[in-house]
Amino acid sequence: MGFSIAFIAFLIFGAPIAFVLGLASATYIAIAGKFSWAVMAQRMFSIVDSFPLLAVPFFILAAKLMEESGILDSLLELADALVGHVRGGLAHVNIAASMLFAGITGSPTADTAAIGSILIPAMEKDGYETDFSAAVTVASSTIGPIIPPSIPMVIYAMCEGRVSVAALFLAGVIPGILVGLTQMVVAYFISIKKGYSATRTGFVSLKEFVVIFARSFLALLMPLIILGGIFSGIFTPTEAAAAAVGYALIIGFFVTRKLKVRSLVRHLLDTAVVTSVVMFVLAGSSIFGWLITVEMVPQRIASLILEFSRNPLVFLLLVNIFLLIVGCFMNTTAAIVILTPILSPIATSLGIDPLHFGFVVVMNLIIGQITPPVGSCLFVVMGICNTTMERVTKALLPFLAVEIGVLFLITYVPIVTLWLPTVLGFH
Repeated sequence: MGFSIAFIAFLIFGAPIAFVLGLASATYIAIAGKFSWAVMAQRMFSIVDSFPLLAVPFFILAAKLMEESGILDSLLELADALVGHVRGGLAHVNIAASMLFAGITGSPTADTAAIGSILIPAMEKDGYETDFSAAVTVASSTIGPIIPPSIPMVIYAMCEGRVSVAALFLAGVIPGILVGLTQMVVAYFISIKKGYSATRTGFVSLKEFVVIFARSFLALLMPLIILGGIFSGIFTPTEAAAAAVGYALIIGFFVTRKLKVRSLVRHLLDTAVVTSVVMFVLAGSSIFGWLITVEMVPQRIASLILEFSRNPLVFLLLVNIFLLIVGCFMNTTAAIVILTPILSPIATSLGIDPLHFGFVVVMNLIIGQITPPVGSCLFVVMGICNTTMERVTKALLPFLAVEIGVLFLITYVPIVTLWLPTVLGFH
């Protein structure tokens, strides 16, 4: 009881989630009096002392370097060549660019900041409402960590232990494409209603498309290096992330020549700050999750759920509802670390495939990045344009609805996620 009260109290007072988890855990250790304080330090250190987690700063840095190198401009040009002729052209370019940029970032906030800073002003200038422009940017940013690479998937694989990062990456390809296509359908109908036009008439010529594709080839090569290296067995995910950084440095310094030593230092510092936040959340989540485990909370929750129903379809429905709510209030990293040891064993006992269940968990919590009150992407987009969370959230609802629809599709039709990993021999 004291544990719950401390957690809720610190949360209400507005403490950052890492502090909430750490302070609640420390409060419980002090009150219970049956754990050594050394355990807290050991648990917090042990989770961040992990080779697979090195992929996180490397993926973050690679995305920053590629953006600085001017690669994003070529991706936006390619996206426009592919979908700019459709009604509501810039909205479709926004979504398509997120699908292409997803192969580089693995982070929804990076996607929101990079693409939003360029396309939201362009959409406003072209007559699009600010709220709609922001909503499209926020909604499409969730494609980033669904289509590989994906930082949340790396963290889930580390916490779960039985699911490989490569298998999770492959599981996200088809759902990520489905999310992008369904969002384009929503954008199309809203564009008809609002009277938004295409960026140009008709398709680009084959010759022009070849030229545009050639300019974007260096950007498209990045995900091929990352994913090709992982799936061929040449790289581990961590080594692939490091290779991506090396590739980005070569492109930035010697090809586009837009990357400077001064900006490299800034990106290194920014990466260190972002990584420290992720690791701090992981450390706080680790001790919190450990205390929950030793106090046998997972077993009690499991018995309650199994008493309610042993039907795996009902369990998956409850998990979706629960995680969508959790995503509204808790950081994705913290939620994965705390909830994976609780929910995964229950899913396994009900015969649910661990890879399928893992992707369902990750996608639920990724959606939480764009839902109020703590959706990080919402705060990023409000820093780009002059609007409020309430107005963006209202404009976001149709996109959120179709994304949840895709979530339930992959929940109850496992082949959508499992087909590609199975065909390529990773499942």
